[in-house]
Amino acid sequence: MTAQPPIFATLGCRLNAYETEAMKTLAEGAGVEGAVVVNTCAVTAEAVRKARQEIRRLRRENPEAKLIVTGCAAQTEPETFAGMVEVDLVVGNAEKMQPATWARLGPDFVGETERVQVDDIMSVTETAGHLIDGFGTRSRAYVQVQNGCDHRCTFCIIPYGRGNSRSVPAGVVVDQIKRLVDKGFNEVVLTGVDLTSWGADLPGAPRLGDLVMRILRLVPDLNRLRISSIDSIEADENLMLAIATEPRLMPHLHLSLQHGDDLILKRMKRRHLRDDAIAFCEEARKLRPGITFGADIIAGFPTESDAHFENSLKLVEDCDLTWLHVFPYSAREGTPAARIPQKVNGTIIKDRAARLREAGDAAVIRHLTAQVGQTHAVLMENPRMGRTEHFAEVTFDCDQTEGDIVSATIKGFANGQLVA
Repeated sequence: MTAQPPIFATLGCRLNAYETEAMKTLAEGAGVEGAVVVNTCAVTAEAVRKARQEIRRLRRENPEAKLIVTGCAAQTEPETFAGMVEVDLVVGNAEKMQPATWARLGPDFVGETERVQVDDIMSVTETAGHLIDGFGTRSRAYVQVQNGCDHRCTFCIIPYGRGNSRSVPAGVVVDQIKRLVDKGFNEVVLTGVDLTSWGADLPGAPRLGDLVMRILRLVPDLNRLRISSIDSIEADENLMLAIATEPRLMPHLHLSLQHGDDLILKRMKRRHLRDDAIAFCEEARKLRPGITFGADIIAGFPTESDAHFENSLKLVEDCDLTWLHVFPYSAREGTPAARIPQKVNGTIIKDRAARLREAGDAAVIRHLTAQVGQTHAVLMENPRMGRTEHFAEVTFDCDQTEGDIVSATIKGFANGQLVA
């Protein structure tokens, strides 16, 4: 009988996708066969519901497989998944990155005496960033440089799934990126749970800007460097210097803003106020004219009034945000916000989220309109589509080489994409 390689299903963020690639390598090295691995997300109650749904679907399709559940939801509520008849084993976020876990699941696997293998994530002091040299398409690679979070926003369960903040040493990151560039990658994206906390646990407490400047200095053949979601209040002097002076650092930042009203921001236990977010965007735009911003915004946080919401809506214009990720608030058991009386009903939450998305759609149209007639360096993700430096999609009417950076003049736009 032919051995069946493991099936992996990934839910949630880029970091989860990165870790799935590492698990594939570990499973292959251990000779794991006939397994289904579900790497879950815990960011919302809906994410957990989708994980359970995915587990049931995969069990129906693979009735004989050993089904392993891991990821943030497995870490934060292991008993939920251990109680599912479809699940054979629940593995924590730290355990999933350990070779010994996969060695036990190798060819001689006969079953585990303990169905739940989830330890205290807060005791973990290292990342697993050394396990793989990035992942991604042929054009863009993602590199994990940080994991975990030391902050305790009242709506967020993620620190309990990821543990405290820990950083990959700069030398390891630089060596990874050098290898990726040698493999032909034109763009690298730095990823983490709380990226701007990178370095706080390393000797000398370097900052994210120090890492960015070091990468650009020591990897001169890297054409494009991106950084994923950042907390703007933690942007350091060298990061701002890189924005101003380093054309290889792409002019697009995704900001963890969450709200536009000071009272709600305080109740969320965020570290910035509305004016801080506006000031950061103004300063970054002054240093790098044309820079674009994405942002995470939550609609319907408990006690959010119409006036509070209007401040969030107005933030789209005040910060000149372009790419919005809108999250309708849903209570996560175990978070302080879940204990706040929810004074906003589901219909209003849905309506507010829709209005934020409409504002985001209008902002995208304004940005695309301004690009017509401009020439951009476009990184090709497939033969007919690539992305500008500002992360806008560009379609072509003839094939280009995947992974190449091509110069293209924008003729127009349609369906949220630029047309070259």
